[in-house]
Amino acid sequence: MNIKRAQKRKTKGLPIHGWLNLEKPAGMSSSKVVSLVRRFTGAAKAGHGGTLDPLATGVLPVALGEATKTVSFVMDGFKTYVFVVRWGIGTATDDREGEVIKITDGRPTIRNIKRVLSQFTGEISQVPPIFSAIKVNGKRAYDLARSSKDVVLQPRSVKVTALSITDTPDRDHTAFKVKCGKGTYIRALARDMSLALGTCGHISSLRRISVGAFREKESISLDKLESLGHIAPGSKVLWPIETVLDDIPALALTVQEAKRLRQGQGVPALPVASRTSAEDIAPGDLVCAISEGKLVALAKINGGEIRPVRVLNH
Repeated sequence: MNIKRAQKRKTKGLPIHGWLNLEKPAGMSSSKVVSLVRRFTGAAKAGHGGTLDPLATGVLPVALGEATKTVSFVMDGFKTYVFVVRWGIGTATDDREGEVIKITDGRPTIRNIKRVLSQFTGEISQVPPIFSAIKVNGKRAYDLARSSKDVVLQPRSVKVTALSITDTPDRDHTAFKVKCGKGTYIRALARDMSLALGTCGHISSLRRISVGAFREKESISLDKLESLGHIAPGSKVLWPIETVLDDIPALALTVQEAKRLRQGQGVPALPVASRTSAEDIAPGDLVCAISEGKLVALAKINGGEIRPVRVLNH
């Protein structure tokens, strides 16, 4: 192996650590946004906290550097969307970009729409759209669908905590707002509501207005990010890694204890607990190990020790 070349690859890019609250524009994939973020910031590592369809706009949290180790906490959180359903036209992709596969004359009344909302609130069963990134026998469902192959996806349980009508611009369109959990497909929600109302329909517009702690009012555009040209440490644009860990209890470590944790070693839990209000922390719970105001690791308490799960080097 060429050691110099390997070292060069390893150090390529700037060590920027934290979250960006990005405004994703329409017509661009989430992976493309991440690629542009890396180009604009020079960050060595980046990843997004939950895919948005190309036609969708809105909040796309992007993790930089060591923040990528906390992406799952954003993915598991609740999201809020506003979307518009176009009644009477069904498409292959369940959105406006797909081929029209069905047309009906029926249009639901507001009264009937309100009646079915409860069917799609709470723990519900949902079959994802066949044009989705879910893998079927090792292949993406959308690749199979584009190849005209039969795609059979299994229903999954998802959580919708709130669903309401926000506007009725005309008889062909109804606007909604929804708050939902991990794995919920808004395109599938529109499809299934249409079927329950005895018609067909598709998403004509989709916007995500929040992902956990990230809200649209604080998001920045790609143009704004590009104009900055550089993200300095402490920049208001860069959110702390801990932003997505607010619900996880924190334990304060000494410098020496933090050093042991960074080296993959356990730290006796009793001395740490005696300095921290940790009554609600049970063995096996995930905690944030903090030292000198900085997140050292995600850890768990086992066998009387605090043991590192994910060490953060920043």
